[in-house]
Amino acid sequence: MAQVTKETMIGELLHIDENVAPILLEIGMHCLGCPSSQMETIAEAAMVHGLDPDALVDKINDFLAK
Repeated sequence: MAQVTKETMIGELLHIDENVAPILLEIGMHCLGCPSSQMETIAEAAMVHGLDPDALVDKINDFLAK
């Protein structure tokens, strides 16, 4: 089972499981294909969108565990 951390890059996350995209879209990250978003960490993406990075990582890891 794959697990991610706050330091996992968005591009790497989408490589692990592209089906996680709806979670990112849900938080307002609508430019998943843009080069800068690919090089952002989960923590950076959470900060930009005003979210708790730990909660986002937990949500993603819960999804990946299923």
